[in-house]
Amino acid sequence: MAAGETQLYAKVSNKHKGRSTPSLLDPLLGMGFPAHTALKALAATGRKTAEEASNWLRCHRDDPSLDDPIPQEYALFLCPTGSLLERLQEFWRESKRQCTRNRAHEVFPHITLCDFFTCEDHKVECLYEALKRAGDRILGSFPSVVPLVLHSSISYLGFFVNDSPADVIREFAMMFATEASVLADCTVKPCTKQLHLTLAHKFYPHHQRTLEQLARAIHPGHGCQWTAALYSRDMRFVHYQTLRALFQYKPQNADELTLSPGDHIFVDPTQQEEASEGWVIGISQRTGCRGFLPENYTEQASESDTWVKHRTYTFSLAMDLISRKDGEASSRRNGELHPSQTPRDISSIQALQATIARRSVLVVRHGERVDQIFGKSWLQQCSTPDGKYYRPDLNFPYSLPRRSNGIKDFENDPPLSSCGIFQSRMAGEALLESGIRVTSVFTSPALRCVQTARHILEELKLERRIKIRVEPGIFEWTKWESGKATPTLMTLDELKEANFNVSLDYRFPLWACASVRKIKRKENGNW
Repeated sequence: MAAGETQLYAKVSNKHKGRSTPSLLDPLLGMGFPAHTALKALAATGRKTAEEASNWLRCHRDDPSLDDPIPQEYALFLCPTGSLLERLQEFWRESKRQCTRNRAHEVFPHITLCDFFTCEDHKVECLYEALKRAGDRILGSFPSVVPLVLHSSISYLGFFVNDSPADVIREFAMMFATEASVLADCTVKPCTKQLHLTLAHKFYPHHQRTLEQLARAIHPGHGCQWTAALYSRDMRFVHYQTLRALFQYKPQNADELTLSPGDHIFVDPTQQEEASEGWVIGISQRTGCRGFLPENYTEQASESDTWVKHRTYTFSLAMDLISRKDGEASSRRNGELHPSQTPRDISSIQALQATIARRSVLVVRHGERVDQIFGKSWLQQCSTPDGKYYRPDLNFPYSLPRRSNGIKDFENDPPLSSCGIFQSRMAGEALLESGIRVTSVFTSPALRCVQTARHILEELKLERRIKIRVEPGIFEWTKWESGKATPTLMTLDELKEANFNVSLDYRFPLWACASVRKIKRKENGNW
């Protein structure tokens, strides 16, 4: 054994002293494998057994990169189990059958907690310790139910995690990143964006409705025990296509690959100039060798099929202590890390559920109004002598809704400008991306406010499901309004005729009417 390898072996062995389980490295060194390749094999197989690592080394004996110091890439995911996972897998199958494959099919159902990061082979076990420490620390506050809210856009479909449960999950990811930095000297970037479980991504726009219908059959309330899972992948093949061998193939030439059913092959689509028609050049994951192979012997595989699961930490609120001890040894063998703390008491669970169920009021200002841009004489600029509307500037609205008293009523009840419409849609798009769930909409009877509400609902894909409740009590009468009398506003029937989905059954509170009547206008024209 070389001097450098001896020092590395001693360093790794010292970390295992005092532990009840023997080091997996010892048997591999006893077989004559060098320390650096033995550690590489353990990392590539998830450090499960010495037998798996030795088999990996035998298969990679001709791998030209075997001695290269290329570490694995690791990532931490929160994965569902139980009936929810079964529903999600059913969605995966049906969405692929009805709408073809999309990017979501490349990976199993998961919530990303940390981006992929590198870790040196001899420090991988420190990641396992980091996962256990972070899990033990957050177990007492981990949500009993993770609320999932369906979100849909033209190229994305998935569930968002909101409110305090999302904050607790982010805190767990941050704890893991901190522990990994200290124990394994890794730079881990925890997820700070909106937590989400992707159902479909980068699909054809005309498949959106079908995918939404399939997604609605998934009830987020299905029984689920969430598990934090640590995975690794070969960082060299991140952007490669993954193929799976269907049949056995024996090479006819020295530059061809041996294929066995189930083998995974990495193929770079940009480096296929040398291959003849019907053939591709790929690298075998099983052997690490590069060569030609017949493409019709393979099928497309998922990207995550080549990932290696290392350890998991299951968040359980009702785990029996005795069964936990009985299953401890087997858990180590299959890579599971079970929590070591007692479950939370009932009061803390109820408090968390009350926090999840809380509601908020979101106040939104209307978009840009026409008279703010073109002045109070804007109506004269867009009216023909016979009282018809025309568009003198692109920032004027394309058209105006019909009113019983004609176009003159718009003078004191102006619409949104074209920029105002754009602003409203942008606000709706921002709400959609944030994952905020909207259940009711109240708006001032001013046309600009009703328009803003409609465009926001359109971006949220809720324009048909949620009716706009027109509430006169929140009408704002400022210095922009001319005259001392209340402006003539569009009636509910007029709004309905103009295709605004307003509620005809909503009746605003009597106290609001009384409050409006009692308000006196200040000298400066503001309330």
